[in-house]
Amino acid sequence: MKYVTVIPARGGSKRLPGKNIFPLGGKPLLAHSILYSRQVLPDTEVYVSTDNEEIARVAREYGADVIERPVELSGDLCSTDLAMQHAANKLLREGKMFDYIILLQATNPLRPAGMMEDAIQVIETGRYDSLFTVSPLVRKLGRLIDEKFVPWNFVFGQRSQDMEMLYFENGLLYITSKELILKGNIRGKSLFSLVVDHPFGSLDIDTQEDFDMVEYYMHKYL
Repeated sequence: MKYVTVIPARGGSKRLPGKNIFPLGGKPLLAHSILYSRQVLPDTEVYVSTDNEEIARVAREYGADVIERPVELSGDLCSTDLAMQHAANKLLREGKMFDYIILLQATNPLRPAGMMEDAIQVIETGRYDSLFTVSPLVRKLGRLIDEKFVPWNFVFGQRSQDMEMLYFENGLLYITSKELILKGNIRGKSLFSLVVDHPFGSLDIDTQEDFDMVEYYMHKYL
């Protein structure tokens, strides 16, 4: 199988403008995902899809090529699926050959050792058109109905260890076949869910507080 890595990183961020190139551990946030791909898959080309010149400059500085994303695919309402579809079409027009695209989100800069290798091993079986990572969640969840809390996944008095395990999409890694992504989807019918039971799965940067938390975990685990 042949892979390419694509990192979507648009310039507009309302909660934290310019977050994709904010410094984290002495490097721009975006650089961590570029370097991760290069370290784990040194022969795989890395591309950054962006609408922003400063992000493009940082991407090139750290060894990635740039896919210029049009304005209509860079707004708050544009899905990652469509941005990736645009990237795939652009690469094919330029004569780049690949079977799968690896999607890394710049806002998930820390990834546990062995995760990518495990994911590639799953894809190499040929049984799945897509893969994404999930993390376990043990929380007593409920709904507020007429200002009253109504349990959803437990009953009052139930011990946490007796609850059914739930999982959440953590954003650490996506791998999608060329055929699927050209249809505008990053998750297909034969989607494999790779469980990542690690604190990194709960880290996603949207605010300055998130940056502070990620820096704490960098010092603790790296």
